[in-house]
Amino acid sequence: MTMTEGPGLIALLGSGETAPSSGVVYDRLTARAKVPLRVAILETPAGFQPNSERVARKVADFLSVRLQNLRPEIALLPARARGTAYSPDDPATSAAMLSSDMIFLGPGSPTYAARQLAGSLAWQRLQACHRRGTAVVTASAATIAMGALALPVYEIYKVGAELHWQPGLDLLAPYGLSIVFVPHWNNTEGGADLDTSRCYMGKDRYDQLVAMLPAGQTVVGIDEHTGLVLDLAGGRAEVMGRGGVTLMRAGGARHYPRMDRFDLSDLGPFHMIDPCEGLPPEVWAESEIRPRPAPVVVGVPNEVLALVEKRQESRARHDWIAADVLRAQIIAAGWQVKDTPNGPVVEPA
Repeated sequence: MTMTEGPGLIALLGSGETAPSSGVVYDRLTARAKVPLRVAILETPAGFQPNSERVARKVADFLSVRLQNLRPEIALLPARARGTAYSPDDPATSAAMLSSDMIFLGPGSPTYAARQLAGSLAWQRLQACHRRGTAVVTASAATIAMGALALPVYEIYKVGAELHWQPGLDLLAPYGLSIVFVPHWNNTEGGADLDTSRCYMGKDRYDQLVAMLPAGQTVVGIDEHTGLVLDLAGGRAEVMGRGGVTLMRAGGARHYPRMDRFDLSDLGPFHMIDPCEGLPPEVWAESEIRPRPAPVVVGVPNEVLALVEKRQESRARHDWIAADVLRAQIIAAGWQVKDTPNGPVVEPA
């Protein structure tokens, strides 16, 4: 099942989960993946929407092209709502997660996702699989839900509810980290008339929300089209994509630009754990690594991925000469890059 020893990588996207800018994040997560790559997409964050399957399918279609070299096998998990035929507590609904290499949760409502998944079998399985090495990718609403507290974006921005916080899933709490995640940090959809930064809250409302947080609470703002990749086993974090990450802790703020790295201890008193800690024994047992037939290891070196990202930046600037030079360097390293509507695809030359 797993791609790594110990906990898998965690990628928290500020937005753009199906945009070319996210490609470098997926490449980082699958650099040591085996063929076929098994992906599980949880519908839960959008489970209240009649089209939740279509939302998940859009991600599946993107990954099937973006990661085509790994021949992905993608399962949609309709864990939409408790007390229904598609409950996160139904063993069959999330069974495919147990053999997955990557688990994805994306757009929808952060408070709905947290409410439906908290304490559920699907959430316990996700934690168990991650601790055995499965990568976890969250985007937008799901990124908010992973925090100690969840920002009720729609309730405030769309419905006009009073400023408040709601409980999150607190994914990193066992590792000593209490973090509030704020994606869409640099959003500008409101233009000159309305400040929609800080996940549509705007600076004034955001400052009021921060004042409501418990003393010492760490807040991480993630720009759009940007991913924060956490390597728990290595104790490091890496900023990937177009923008940066803003870390607010102990009354101070620090900005980490794209391609920057920092220690997880910057986020709080990080520590590793016994992987089965806090999980039901039966859930931990069923997540045990399952044998896979004759895996083929396909790994794109990090230095090649860096060249691909630089080439994408050159193409965005219409600097075709620089892009051609970078392509030549990629080929010289033994790889080739193919441009597709969903972004570059890297494969052995």
